[in-house]
Amino acid sequence: MSVITGQSMQIRSRLPDATELAGVHWLKELLPAERERAVADLRVGDAQIGDYVCRVGKPVTYWFGVVEGLLKMSSDSAQGATMTFAGLPPGAWFGEGTVLKREPYRYNIQALRKTVVAGLPADSFHWLLDHSIGFNRFVMNQLNERLAQFIAAREIDRMNNPDIRVARSLASLFNPVLYPGVGEMLRITQQEMAYLVGLSRQRVNEALSTLQAQGFIRIEYGGLRVLDLGALRSSVFSEK
Repeated sequence: MSVITGQSMQIRSRLPDATELAGVHWLKELLPAERERAVADLRVGDAQIGDYVCRVGKPVTYWFGVVEGLLKMSSDSAQGATMTFAGLPPGAWFGEGTVLKREPYRYNIQALRKTVVAGLPADSFHWLLDHSIGFNRFVMNQLNERLAQFIAAREIDRMNNPDIRVARSLASLFNPVLYPGVGEMLRITQQEMAYLVGLSRQRVNEALSTLQAQGFIRIEYGGLRVLDLGALRSSVFSEK
């Protein structure tokens, strides 16, 4: 299993093409000169299934985002249990708090499928913080939404009802602030959903069938379409 960290991203990186740049939504918050500098510094790289983009204890050198694919943010306890904080679909940028403090990573970021990852060097990130009001607003909104997401993740992890766990986890992947690249259709397999929720593939399949029967989602070829996001966030299901 290869490891992709800030250091190897620099070795294996390439310049983003026009389509990849179009998926970096925060670029539109920048003034022309700021955008020009950011685009010149952005790099992209390919992570294969199982690759680590970030690992606990490694130094931060880039601020990362998902151009295409799916990542998982998690950590392991001293007892060996894994807690998943978030799934990271296209459009997600993450780790801004770690880059801000220039501290080692306290979590792992792993690819659940082949993923195109974008990286902005930490020094460029801090330059934008020092010079761009629009970028500061974007980062502030990111931190606010991320805090709410992590609080929700802790609550989901303690839920005993699998249907509710799947519903809440699925809703978190449709956050329009953190994941503007998702829209109404999420490209995800039931096995990938199982990895994120921490349940078996069979149990996730049952939960998704329940959600579809309720009219909250529609299972389509290659993914899921959300029909009622509010219901995923708030509905309660009876124990089975």
